[in-house]
Amino acid sequence: MKKIFSILLLLISINLYSQENALEWHTDVEKAINISMEDKKPLFFFFTGSDWCGWCVRLQKEVFFKPEFVKWAKENLVLVELDFPRRKKLDEKTRQQNENLRNMFAVRGYPTGWFVIPEVVDKKINFKRLGAQGYVKGGPSAWITGAKKYLKDR
Repeated sequence: MKKIFSILLLLISINLYSQENALEWHTDVEKAINISMEDKKPLFFFFTGSDWCGWCVRLQKEVFFKPEFVKWAKENLVLVELDFPRRKKLDEKTRQQNENLRNMFAVRGYPTGWFVIPEVVDKKINFKRLGAQGYVKGGPSAWITGAKKYLKDR
């Protein structure tokens, strides 16, 4: 009985730790814009090919899944994943939203990331572009250092 209780306690602890250290990547840009404006944090648009882009997977493993990035991102950004998968299907609304943003930001390769601030101009949302950054060699520290250059005036 003690073993079962100990294992159960360990699993609960791991689950709570995982939830605490997990990032929320939004896929609904409208919702992310509202959060960004409310929290006064820029958006980070991550253009990815989740099921085919090796560099996208590498960026996630080397940077986005690391505790240093998780902590920094929670404090500084609203994260948005804009996926362009080849095998899995996205719902039509999400697919169209992602395609419109890919065209707006002239994305030609993956991974591409854009730091932007949503602004309301004439009752329409515009994106003030702060800068773009994709894969950066050197792990979370190098990636965050690059990102801070775009966010320094905030």
